Amino acid sequence: MEPGDELCLCFHVTRRKVENFIRVERPVRAAQLAECYGAGTGCGWCRPYLKRLFEAAERQADAELPSADQYARGRTNYVRQGRGNPPPGATPIDG
Repeated sequence: MEPGDELCLCFHVTRRKVENFIRVERPVRAAQLAECYGAGTGCGWCRPYLKRLFEAAERQADAELPSADQYARGRTNYVRQGRGNPPPGATPIDG
């Protein structure tokens, strides 16, 4: 996943925005990343990835994330399995 790719597909929050939020705001818990434009408060798909970014920042390491295409396909499967419900205005799930 590239910095400009959306990490939170519900609220269109990019990886770059989350990483900058972590760097500037210095949250003490991963849950505080919700303060970054609502990231993680929609369908829930991005929460594990937000946690990865948070933990990587604590270790001062790079987070391993899937490609944007793999990520979007994973979210589609997640939503189709009934595990999340994207809000109105979210990036649509793949057809």
